[in-house]
Amino acid sequence: MNKKIMVIAGSPRKGGNSDLLCDELIRGADESGNITEKIYLNDLHILPCQACYGCRSTGKCVQKDDMANLLAKMIAADVIVLATPVYFYSMSGQMKTMIDRTLPCYTAIKNKDFYLIATAAAGAESMERAIESLRGFTDCLPGSRVRGVIYGAGVYLKGEVLKTTAMQEAFNAGKSI
Repeated sequence: MNKKIMVIAGSPRKGGNSDLLCDELIRGADESGNITEKIYLNDLHILPCQACYGCRSTGKCVQKDDMANLLAKMIAADVIVLATPVYFYSMSGQMKTMIDRTLPCYTAIKNKDFYLIATAAAGAESMERAIESLRGFTDCLPGSRVRGVIYGAGVYLKGEVLKTTAMQEAFNAGKSI
């Protein structure tokens, strides 16, 4: 059965290491006949959550930006890939802002399979806090399952991930969806 896969790229740098891993996962998923869409968070206008709780009674954020459309796509997807470079042992600001803005109806992002991608100049251990934060988000979503984690370790300059085994791991993950 073809699945609808949404890849959320949290890097501000197109063509960077986490973005290249996204593309490789998409290549594998496309070869398996799935429907894929990649969203660059940096291309969207997503304001930070204001913790006003205006969404409590309506299920909709009071802010008018690109988040409502992204949230609808997340709800419609079968599989969601969250990809981020690791900065100071954490996810990118773009990814964290997006996660916070799911507040109006995060429980509607239910029964999804997730794949997590992280890249960092240091080793895999340097990415654990970021991965655990992403898992913390998925733990809040009813019926979510993290199906795979891909670590692009030891990559700093654009393109360095191309020389790592993470590329094959990303392709295999996409192929297995």
